[in-house]
Amino acid sequence: MRLRLLLLALGTFAVGTDGMVIAGILGLVAHDLDVSVAAAGQMITVFALAYAVLAPVLATLTAKWPRRRTLLLALTVFTVANALSALAPGFGTLLLTRVLAAVGAALYTPTANAAATTLVPPERRGRAIATVMGGMTVATALGVPLGTWVGRSDWRLTMWVVTALGAAAFAGLALLLRDLPAPAPAVSLRTRLAPLTDRRVLGATGTTFLVFLAYQSVFIYYTVAAAPATGGDQSRLTLLLLVSGVFSVVGSNVGGRVVDAWGPRVVMLTAGAVSAAVTLALPWLMQSMTTALIASAINPLAGWAVAVALPARLVALDPPNAPLLLSLNSTALYLGIAAAGGTGSAAVTVLGGRWFPLASTALTMLAVVVAHLTTREPRPRSRRATGSLESISGK
Repeated sequence: MRLRLLLLALGTFAVGTDGMVIAGILGLVAHDLDVSVAAAGQMITVFALAYAVLAPVLATLTAKWPRRRTLLLALTVFTVANALSALAPGFGTLLLTRVLAAVGAALYTPTANAAATTLVPPERRGRAIATVMGGMTVATALGVPLGTWVGRSDWRLTMWVVTALGAAAFAGLALLLRDLPAPAPAVSLRTRLAPLTDRRVLGATGTTFLVFLAYQSVFIYYTVAAAPATGGDQSRLTLLLLVSGVFSVVGSNVGGRVVDAWGPRVVMLTAGAVSAAVTLALPWLMQSMTTALIASAINPLAGWAVAVALPARLVALDPPNAPLLLSLNSTALYLGIAAAGGTGSAAVTVLGGRWFPLASTALTMLAVVVAHLTTREPRPRSRRATGSLESISGK
């Protein structure tokens, strides 16, 4: 059982690496294909936007398909798309291959989560999903710095690494993942989106959107933000990304524990405020490697604690409909990443390479305010107020 979950996690590791490793090779892509760094950042935008839009649609269209076949098809599309990215002759073609890669990713990740929940008893479903989604976190810790290091002289080598990861996941699932339970009855797209009529759900997904918009608008252009500290040295950038990745894993693990102990609201507000403070200080922290390393540790530590609290909050709203709510959270997450490419680019253009993280500070504080307003418990009316209302009504 554990082996099958780890095989599913290998696929999410490949998807997570593909979605985030671009941040470490933006400068190389821009130079090779003769575009600006801001334009190169749209590779992440189109991938995330396509994922966000296609995930609920593909999940609905393939709901009755055998899950093993769906997983293998998804990894085939994903792997071929990354090979085409490595071979892309121009920037326009490269963007098209990123959309194709997103098709495979959007089909794979929700299916892998659904498959994981059928491999374990109901009381272990949360841990099963955590194992599969752990591939995404490990991708941040290992896949992104590895891909950045491999592609330090040629970004196309990075895409070949992602292609190899997709092929390895395909081979493992094809050989060892057998006899998956049949899919549950199909759920219509309208049913999947119905929870958005709940104001609390809308507030929660809106917070998710803002959090990832804020975080990724800096992460996507980390090459620019860290330039004073790295001096353009790709090895130094790799070190910063490695530290960021390791503390992302720590933040995710710690976040799960503190959410259980204190509740999602406290974690969102506290860790969100810490993240805002760090991005506010980034223009100064990124002036040397020592302080850049500190920032690269604290910001993902706080950011990923928030990332754990966000879905926990949604599940707490309506546990029986957790799968639908989590799919909406995933869509909001990738919409935030998609918008971050353009937002970060605009911030770099308007504020400059040193000061653009301040836009992230403003967005993070907005997310904290939205989280605060949409998670407040209604105050019980006082006995005096209640008595006054009763006397007015004649009771």
